[in-house]
Amino acid sequence: MAIDLENARARMVAEQLERRGIKDPRVLAAMRTVARHRFLPAELHDHAYDDGPLPIGDAQTISQPYMVALMSEVAELTGAEKVLEVGTGSGYQTAVLARLARVVYSIEFNTHLHDRARVILNGLGVSNVFLRCGDGSDGWPEEAPFDVVMVTAAMPGIALPLLNQLTPQGRLIAPIGEDELQTLVRISRKTGHWNEEYFGECRFVKMTGKHGFQD
Repeated sequence: MAIDLENARARMVAEQLERRGIKDPRVLAAMRTVARHRFLPAELHDHAYDDGPLPIGDAQTISQPYMVALMSEVAELTGAEKVLEVGTGSGYQTAVLARLARVVYSIEFNTHLHDRARVILNGLGVSNVFLRCGDGSDGWPEEAPFDVVMVTAAMPGIALPLLNQLTPQGRLIAPIGEDELQTLVRISRKTGHWNEEYFGECRFVKMTGKHGFQD
């Protein structure tokens, strides 16, 4: 028998997010609203609100709900921001960001995932997201600057093009590290210098592209 997906989503927010310390009410509301199962193949719907990543094809995954919520909270969005997301993937984090920011620009390297995410986001009526297929590690220069740049794939280091596309008060959130486990980092300017803050270990697929991991 199929599970009640609405109840499963409510339990996910209470047990996986609030219990682990996610406090931003706007983030919690977005996580209660965005239907994660819509971004997954039908055969995985019963697992959509499990506490972990799930495969979406092409050796890529949809992120763990807690990590989506944590990155969204770390971004400190008020609703007025212009956001660049590097790595559209399934489109789930994109949809959450769309509820938290004024507008989201999202880039995906994989053509199949880009096309799939576009169909899903259009089907959900998400209208404040602009999608591009290409090398996200170069950012989206013609739409810069951005208040927030969020990278949803592991980087070996911070790509300077992304830092250069931030507003003076902007912040970049990204998983950094070359091993299987990375560190979630927020970088922003403090008194004219770059400041790094750390939010624990995480596990993401590796970024491709000019400033990603090279084969």
